[in-house]
Amino acid sequence: MKQLTAKEEEIMLLFWAKGPMFVKELLALYGEPKPHFNTLSTIVRGLEDKGFLTHEAFGNTYRYDVAISESRYRNGTLKLIVDRYFDNSWLGVVSLLIKEEEISTEELRKLIDEVERGGKQ
Repeated sequence: MKQLTAKEEEIMLLFWAKGPMFVKELLALYGEPKPHFNTLSTIVRGLEDKGFLTHEAFGNTYRYDVAISESRYRNGTLKLIVDRYFDNSWLGVVSLLIKEEEISTEELRKLIDEVERGGKQ
């Protein structure tokens, strides 16, 4: 899966939260100083080229909508990080979380219980 720049991710978060929008509606969600309409439009078209957005024509303007869910993107990004920085080792990720005290013993026990149940709640 292609990765997003910080600005692209910011825009996608707005689409994931708000749903289908015209660029004009997207622009209205920004505080001051607002990005330029053409800049925002260019980024949105780039997101469509990358496969993250689709569009529907309304006369001479487009309403854009998500093509990839936030959870699909999040999972793909996490897999990329694990592959790139942990040599594709999920154990390495959990070990780091334990060493850095980012996960408590109680949370680790819950994780082990979930794994033993086969990930079913």
